[in-house]
Amino acid sequence: MRSIAILSMLCFGVTFQLLAQSNVNNSRFLMKEVQVTFGPYGHTLNATQVFSPDGLWVVYDTRNDDTQIVTTSKIEKVNLKSGEIVTLYTAKNQTPYGPGVGAAAWNPSRDEVIFIHGLENCTESKPYGFTKRFGAIVDALKPGEFRHAEARCTTYPLAVGALRGGTHAHSWSGEGTCISFTYNDDLFTNLEKNSNGAIKDLRTIGMSVPAQSVKMVNENAENFSGTYFSFVAATVTEDPKPESDEIDKAFDECWIGTNGYLKQNGGRQKRAIAFQGNVRDSKNQVVTEVFFSDVPERIEAMSNLPLQGTFETRPNVPAGLTQTRLTHTSDRKFPGLQGPRCRLRTSPDGSSVYFHMKDDAGFVQIYRIKTIGGDIDRVTDFKGSVQAQYNISPDGNKLSCISENSLWIVDLSTKKMNVISTPLAEPIIGGALWSPDGKQLVFNRYVGSGDKRYLQIFTVTIDR
Repeated sequence: MRSIAILSMLCFGVTFQLLAQSNVNNSRFLMKEVQVTFGPYGHTLNATQVFSPDGLWVVYDTRNDDTQIVTTSKIEKVNLKSGEIVTLYTAKNQTPYGPGVGAAAWNPSRDEVIFIHGLENCTESKPYGFTKRFGAIVDALKPGEFRHAEARCTTYPLAVGALRGGTHAHSWSGEGTCISFTYNDDLFTNLEKNSNGAIKDLRTIGMSVPAQSVKMVNENAENFSGTYFSFVAATVTEDPKPESDEIDKAFDECWIGTNGYLKQNGGRQKRAIAFQGNVRDSKNQVVTEVFFSDVPERIEAMSNLPLQGTFETRPNVPAGLTQTRLTHTSDRKFPGLQGPRCRLRTSPDGSSVYFHMKDDAGFVQIYRIKTIGGDIDRVTDFKGSVQAQYNISPDGNKLSCISENSLWIVDLSTKKMNVISTPLAEPIIGGALWSPDGKQLVFNRYVGSGDKRYLQIFTVTIDR
């Protein structure tokens, strides 16, 4: 019966076709999408790392749109060949206020999945929130129980290697040993309420490394041990000086390269994260620029600045971490990174960082800049705007993106833009993600109508 259903969907599905245009190759080839999930609920793909290392499975959560994490209780995986679905984790005591789970990312080298998990004591008076969540890790071959990625400590004494708030948008490093995330601080959220805005909980980014696990003596739903040693990886401040490199928000980060990048002196920086940071221009207006942090191999506190911070100060970056601004775009017609919310992306060798900006006509395009600095290079030349997350193929030669309600593949050496679908009545949601071998793309689209309209997973095979 399932094979008949798949065949039926293929018969009525969308046929993908390369259309001849001035900026694309003239040869024509067909691509067919295959619907993989059919259940009467949502199947939301994360923005990154959804494939198992062997490329046979894809992980997702059961939201029907990305605003529903607080009420979502399941993480599942689907086999792309057989359609088999396995539940990896179900949240216990799920309520309308949490805990909630979502945004699952598969380790690129091991069968384990990390995802957002709200605190397990969520109630109407203490609901899921930015500062009340953590990274949960589940064994993809032994579903059921999770372990905490990071330790959490909000009581005296604050623990070194533990965080004091909530993490999300988790990503594994290229070799799968470290985790990056965005972070909001629970202690500063409480201080903000009593400071009339002088003190703020400022979003930043952080990292968990396998240096050592962090053990809490008295564990509960809000203070718990973690598998990894964690710290913040960017410095933020409430009042950035105009025309300086100070920022009040760091967000939407990604790892640079699968093994870092080569510096100008020829040395390799193995741990580095690119991120978006909000600066102020000469008129004190917010401009979003590209930054990156080089993180030292040895993690230790700076003199008199504890990694875990204090009850009156934020957590601090490690000694030896350097934070660098890559772009300066205030003089552009449309300054700063602009467009749909997207994480940054880098080439697998770490040499380039990719991002969204508007061109002079006001259309969102994809640009890049060398990690070691230089001029900004425009990658795409669409007649409309890029509409969603873009992704770089594992070999670094191609880019997938959405524009004009169609799926495109861009050759990154020639900048040829190949459109591989006719405009879709139901657009792709979120972006198209590459399989580990670069031969498949997987993406979300809605199927159905009214109260039976569900987010499903589709794949398309790249024949060349």
